[in-house]
Amino acid sequence: MKTIYTKLLFVCVLILMIGCLHYQEAITYLQSHYQSQNKQSDYTVTVKTKSKTLKVPLEDYVVGVVAGEMPVSFEVEALKAQVVAARTFVLSRKLKVDNTTNSQVYLTDEQMKKNWGDNYQKNKAKIEKAVKETSYEVMTYQGEYISAMFFSSSNGKTVNCEDYFTGEVAYLKSVDSHWDVSIDPTNERKKTFTKQELAKAFGVTSPNIEITSYTSSGYVKNVIVNGKTYTGREVREKLSLASSCFQISLSSKGYTFTTKGSGHGVGMSQYGAQAMAKENKNYKDILNHYYQNIEIRSIES
Repeated sequence: MKTIYTKLLFVCVLILMIGCLHYQEAITYLQSHYQSQNKQSDYTVTVKTKSKTLKVPLEDYVVGVVAGEMPVSFEVEALKAQVVAARTFVLSRKLKVDNTTNSQVYLTDEQMKKNWGDNYQKNKAKIEKAVKETSYEVMTYQGEYISAMFFSSSNGKTVNCEDYFTGEVAYLKSVDSHWDVSIDPTNERKKTFTKQELAKAFGVTSPNIEITSYTSSGYVKNVIVNGKTYTGREVREKLSLASSCFQISLSSKGYTFTTKGSGHGVGMSQYGAQAMAKENKNYKDILNHYYQNIEIRSIES
């Protein structure tokens, strides 16, 4: 019934506008409406969860991602940067993702209500504002959607893609992100392992661990454990460290890993985005800083 009423409404608008000798304006108005409707129906995200598969309109999906991936207390311009990154990321994955950190964390409306309680309406409205003000905007590089990676905070510099993942990516290069060290309250963390725990993690009897090289951004590149070489990423994942930027110290309690930053370090730093927004930079400034030589544009209808 709602669809019928909507169609009747637009027919009436057309008749009235034609009656006022505004035929071209009426046609433009209706074309714009139906293009918008088609755009919304064309971009539906398939989200695989543990229990079921969801079909979510793109802009609604982006609201859920920002709710799950960035503190809603952040500045609106930082939220906008996250919106464009999240939208671009899912399009680069051909609109098929899961709802974990392997893709992007996505919260349903029910989960947002549970997390925010009495602040649900206010928080959701803030994110919806960021989505609306960047409506259907994405980032491209040489005409293709970029892989818009992001993470929580860095050690003061982001990481070249090839230093953490496999393969060099032109727009994912190390850039300055000095704000992170001071703005992120948990930028430095410590995690201690007994010799027995470390031995078990690496499958050795008595651990002997040494960092042998670093990347140009100051993250660990290689570590030798009892003669076997591991990447910084491998050590981070084995020990569930906050990042691959770490130092190791030995005491009577065991091996203490002191990390800086949180996440893989490739792409946009969320705390860096927040700091830039606090310095009155807009979302396009933020995106152009963290993603090199990209274009920000609206997706086609």
